[in-house]
Amino acid sequence: MPDRMLQFVRLGQQNPDKRSAMVRRSDFGEIYAEFAPPQAAAQASRCSQCGVPFCQVHCPLSNNIPDWLKLTAEGRLEEAYEVSSATNNFPEICGRICPQDRLCEGNCVIEKSFDSVTIGAVERFITDTAFEQGWVKPIKPVRELPQSVGIVGAGPGGLAAAEELRRRGYQVHVYDRHDRVGGLLIYGIPNFKLEKEIVLRRHALMVESGIVFHLNTEIGRDLSFADLRARHAAVLVATGVYKAREIGGPGAGLAGIVPALDYLVAANRTGLGDAVLEFSNGTLDARGKHVVVVGGGDTAMDCVRTAVRQGAASVKCLYRRDKANMPGSLREVKNAEEEGVEFVWLAAPEAFIGGTTGPDGVERVRSIRAARMHLGLPDASGRQSVEPIEGGHFTVPADLVIKALGFDPEDIPAAFEAPDLTVTRWGTLKTGSTTFMTSLPGVFAAGDIVRGASLVVWAIRDGRDAAQQIHGYLKQTTAVAVAAE
Repeated sequence: MPDRMLQFVRLGQQNPDKRSAMVRRSDFGEIYAEFAPPQAAAQASRCSQCGVPFCQVHCPLSNNIPDWLKLTAEGRLEEAYEVSSATNNFPEICGRICPQDRLCEGNCVIEKSFDSVTIGAVERFITDTAFEQGWVKPIKPVRELPQSVGIVGAGPGGLAAAEELRRRGYQVHVYDRHDRVGGLLIYGIPNFKLEKEIVLRRHALMVESGIVFHLNTEIGRDLSFADLRARHAAVLVATGVYKAREIGGPGAGLAGIVPALDYLVAANRTGLGDAVLEFSNGTLDARGKHVVVVGGGDTAMDCVRTAVRQGAASVKCLYRRDKANMPGSLREVKNAEEEGVEFVWLAAPEAFIGGTTGPDGVERVRSIRAARMHLGLPDASGRQSVEPIEGGHFTVPADLVIKALGFDPEDIPAAFEAPDLTVTRWGTLKTGSTTFMTSLPGVFAAGDIVRGASLVVWAIRDGRDAAQQIHGYLKQTTAVAVAAE
């Protein structure tokens, strides 16, 4: 075990062993092995213990990263877990799926010359060890409070809020329209990044903690929003955003052009053992097909890597900017390239060309007509604009086109039959800048439904902050009620 910190001058950056691309293409298992304790301690000892930890500054949760790295280097793993979990409800999940290369690791002060500490891998090691050793315990509130809180949405934001509120003693009920807890953690993120047992393990712990889940319950269909508000002293809306952005252009309505989330949900449900008609009939199965994914974010990377594992004949990713301007994690791009995905940079679809095949006579997509693009001057946001190159047209074969262009919010006021719920011009729920309170008293909102489609780590941060505001609101309303008696 290292006897001191600042080992970055002697030890190089090391990730856990990664399975070869040829092997991992054939299954959906996680691609990284576990760190061995000596490896984790050595990597943690590379932390420079700098006076201004930019890793912590650029972490949405402000995790105390240097502290738990130092404890890991010293072999004090239980203490490291306590420090890590003090600011993060799900460190075992963030350690796997956070784009560390854009957040903590990308801002490590030793990044430029010595390569950053592999913070995510150490975080995962700490928490997996904590679960194995039985250090992760159900929540036991110091005292039970009579007020109940209803949370709509069992994704990362809603679950983080549920834990924080339960820790304070509130009676917490979580409502979700799906049959499993986790939201996109279960249905949107593939197993090779986050094995579902990790999420289900956390769900079981939350049930043990006294959090009550109402699954297969859609607000506005199975339970009215008015009844939900009547049941609980406060309500938190953490539904996320799921409506796919449309692609547009001639032929955009052809069969075989599908939203990314539909495709990923079908793949994940199939992996969980569910019977998915769209997968069994081949509609959402990439096997033997020429697959083209349009988009450049992390969802697009999930789609291309899933298609590879399903046995696609070819997998291409069309993105209208270059690699340097890609919004997704460059680590994920590298993994995809290793697995055989072809990236077509500076290319945008113009039209979709179809053909009629099969006994049903349905016209399906057969190719994409695309245009070469070049980067122009920066726009108002500072990002370079993209413009088509004259005469730069080309055709790409495509039996399955997956739209990964981002997500917009559903019409929550209409779905909840709550017209008084105010929304922004983007359709997200409007809340106080620090209160998380919507236009309805006692109704709060957090996560993507407020900030728009974003990272899991930001949803966790919002859920924690919203729980704090709900606690303050309930304390105040209780004090007012007592004073009125």
